[in-house]
Parts: sequence; C-alpha cells; structure tokens
Amino acid sequence: MTSNSTSNNQTSSETAAVKRVLTGIKPTGTLHLGNYVGAIRPAIQAIQNSDDEAFFFLADYHGIIGCYDPAIIHESTKAIAATWIACGLDPERVTFYRQSDVPEIPELAWVLNCSCAKGLMNRAHAYKAAVDINMDKEDVDPDQGINMGLFGYPVLMAADILMFNATHVPVGRDQIQHIEMARDIAGTFNHRYKTLFTLPSAVVDDNIPLLTGLDGRKMSKSYGNTIPLFGDANPQVSAEKQMHKAIMKIVTNSQLPEEPKDPDDSAIFEIYKAFATPEEIADMREKFAAGIGWGDAKKALFEKINDEIAPFRERYQELMANPKELEEILQMGAEKARRHSRKQLDKTRRAIGIRPLAKLK
Repeated sequence: MTSNSTSNNQTSSETAAVKRVLTGIKPTGTLHLGNYVGAIRPAIQAIQNSDDEAFFFLADYHGIIGCYDPAIIHESTKAIAATWIACGLDPERVTFYRQSDVPEIPELAWVLNCSCAKGLMNRAHAYKAAVDINMDKEDVDPDQGINMGLFGYPVLMAADILMFNATHVPVGRDQIQHIEMARDIAGTFNHRYKTLFTLPSAVVDDNIPLLTGLDGRKMSKSYGNTIPLFGDANPQVSAEKQMHKAIMKIVTNSQLPEEPKDPDDSAIFEIYKAFATPEEIADMREKFAAGIGWGDAKKALFEKINDEIAPFRERYQELMANPKELEEILQMGAEKARRHSRKQLDKTRRAIGIRPLAKLK
C-alpha cells in the first residue's frame, strides 16, 4: 500500500458527506452501572442530539471467541438487547441488529483475511497478552489455549465496520488499535483492488467517567465488583433491592460520622458525580466536608441512581418477558442492515473477480 493511496483514502473518509456511527456490544454477561455510564447513556444521548446515521449491533459472533456456554450467549443477547431498548434506543431512528443475522459480515471477514498480513495480527494487544501469559510458564507452547477467533478478532471487527462504511467508531482507549487495524486492512484492499471502503476514525471521549467498583478497583465483571443495572435473574429479590444491596457494599474507610471526609478519595462521591447535576455535586462535596456518615452517603447515592434508572426497569422487564417483541425489533434491524450489506458485498465480490461468467436469459 502506497502513501498516496492512504492519503487519498483518508481524504475521502474525513470529507465524507455522511457521518455514520457504529457501535458493537458483545453479549457475554449482564450489564452493570459502569456499562450504562460509559457506553449506553452517552451513545443514546449522542444519537438523540444529532442527525448522524447510526448502527448498533449485538456482536454475538465475537462473544463465542471466549464463551463456550450457549445459554450465556443466548440469555445475554436477550438481556443486552432489552437493556438498550429500555434505556431509550429507538430502533426506528437507528439500525439495531444482531451480527449473526447479517451473513454478509463473516463472508466479508474472509475476504479481508485474504488481504490482511499475518504480521498485523501478531501485533494485536489481546493476542500478544495471551502469548505473554504462556511465555511466563514452563514447557508451554506460546499459542496454547489461543483459538483462531482470538487471533483473527480484529479482522471480524474490521468487517463489522467496513461493511457499513462507518466513519466514526466510539471506543475505549484499549480498542484504538483495532480501529487502526481496520484502517490498514481497508487501505490495503482499496489499493489492491478498488476503493470501496471508508477509513474509519476512532472516537474516544475522555470526559466519560470510568466508574470505580465496590472494592475500589475499576468496575468490572471480571472483578465481581459491579453494581447491577437491572439486577440478575433472581425472582425473589427485586432489581431495585439488588442495586441497593450492592451500593451498601461499597468499601469505605473507618472514619466516623461528623469527621470531615475527602470526596475525591471516595468511590461513593465518584459514582454520585456521574448522575448528579453540578449544583448537586457541589452540595454533596460540602456534606463530605461537614462529615456526612457513610450510610447516609450511600443512601443519597442510591436515591440519585435510582431516580434515573427506575423509569427504565418496567420497560426492561416487559421486554425480557416478551422475547418475541425483541426478536421482531432485531429482525427489523437486520433487514435494514442487509440493505447495505448486500450491496457492499456484491461490490466487494466483483472487485476481487468473483462475479457471474455471463448473463443468463
């Protein structure tokens, strides 16, 4: 790929008349408060306040890379689809679909694989991290336990993006490399065959807070320190009570009530800021300085979060109890997505020489 080709492609991407945003969500577990603050809420708000084209998809083929429990994949797909709709994602406004309902995507991934250098995949962070773990062990093959899904993950992600010529892809900083790889893969194809793919740009919003979990570390399912968004599948305990119970488990220091407390060293205050207005934040800061008790601080946090989340719970529960409605929404989105993907794949096939030998009467 020449530098001139890259420059030309970048220009066409950055000056594209249509801004097209694409967001993928991997269905491997229930969503928590950190997911809501870091991804769901900002994505929905951004679309509500713009005229951009938007594609949101459930990345179930990505999910099976490391999850071998069919029940988890199935139930997580349902729960995450219900969560996005309940939180305000309008399936009429955006294209909301399940990755596996668009067969053109894995086919495009194969085509892109054939233009992608193996050395590029060798440099992928996830693959390198897995190899490093193996290298620290004795008598273990560097690739032990690493499947081709993990190794080729960036190519499938590139297909997700390039299929719809997405111009902007919101990601965390740990995903920027994958967008750069998608640009590289697109540029190679465009130079080798025909300019069909827009070079996407990573969108990183440093103003979106990363919530601290119950134990003081980053809120993460892998740490088991999350605050559930809509609770788990426990019919004996309501989702509201599950959230309250989790918040009451937030680790605090041993300072007594009426002792001044540092809000900037408190997970309670940090999470509170993600839901409160500037005036409410200033007021809570004063209460910390005045020595608010930890129990009262947690109660205020729960009430503030619940005020925002409670209106979504009823809709979430309705959707979870009526999977047919969810399926209809996803199928509607799949048909919208395939209007784009059929055309793009046909152009791609023709560009690489896979086309009819002659017209038949």
